[in-house]
Amino acid sequence: MSPERPPQVSVILPVRDGQRWLREAVDSVLAQTLTDLELLVIDDGSTDATPAILDEARGRDPRVVVLRQQREGLVAALNRGLAQARAPLIARLDADDIALPDRLARQCDYLQAHPDVVLLGGWAEIIDEHGASRNKQMRPSPVGLRETLAKKSPFIHPTVMFRTEAARRVGGYRAAFEAGEDYDFWLRLADIGEIAILPEVLIRYREHGGSVTRTRELRQIYSARLAKLAGAARRGGRPDPSDALTAPPDWHDDTPGDFERDSSRLFRMLELADPALARTVPASAIDLATISSQLSTLTAGERKFAQAAALNLLRERRDLPVSRVSLVALLLRLGPARAVKLLTRRN
Repeated sequence: MSPERPPQVSVILPVRDGQRWLREAVDSVLAQTLTDLELLVIDDGSTDATPAILDEARGRDPRVVVLRQQREGLVAALNRGLAQARAPLIARLDADDIALPDRLARQCDYLQAHPDVVLLGGWAEIIDEHGASRNKQMRPSPVGLRETLAKKSPFIHPTVMFRTEAARRVGGYRAAFEAGEDYDFWLRLADIGEIAILPEVLIRYREHGGSVTRTRELRQIYSARLAKLAGAARRGGRPDPSDALTAPPDWHDDTPGDFERDSSRLFRMLELADPALARTVPASAIDLATISSQLSTLTAGERKFAQAAALNLLRERRDLPVSRVSLVALLLRLGPARAVKLLTRRN
């Protein structure tokens, strides 16, 4: 690959302390049947053997480009890669996943044949921490993508390939949507072009012990809610109400903006899914009406947190601002089958 001529694909791979599986991820990119590529690895302040692994990879293959930053986070890493990418197409991969050998070739062929598509996803095989198949696949449907996207993300982030020009035109990833920055990005790409999913397994997706914490899961759900609200406003021809956000909103902020006010009120209740918070929150701050008033719009994830919060309040508090019967009724309205299971389960 001539340094003057851009590659066909730039692969963006962010990593922080990823020594365990990084070499396998890097090698899966360098072994692609499509060889005209650059691999941009953004090291987000690793303190383990990650820098040494990357130096070794760069030494044996000039297609590896290492960018280093001081723990600025995932969004900064992704945008750094986006800014440095030289190819017209960008593919994503995570440091614990494995790209199948013809992944890039298959996606490039599709995008070449469909110039109106700006974002292309795919399917994934799930493997365990040792690389063994769990005999499960993530196979999001390629049908009705826009309808699905308006409700939830149908894309598996490390499978996607998108057009560099389109990604830069919409402004890349946004820090305000922490833990949900990919969903917000997909929604904005869908504003300017077509979206598609290639119904083929493109990567091996690793599930391992580094599970998402409750706090991060709740932040992810909160960001997804804001992203959906912003997307609906844009589709309705209105200005993006999230444009003023430069950082993830704090749902405890006493003076939230109009855009996030109702969501913040709701998530102050949903975080009571943590028993310790349910025990210590002032009784005056328990506002269950914020859940019941938004019941029809709650996602499955929000309902799960709402039920856990209601159950914790039932078990942990005697100074509720509503009757216990009302709280049980709310639990049932959130999902009767799961509510019965929760209510009859031993502590």
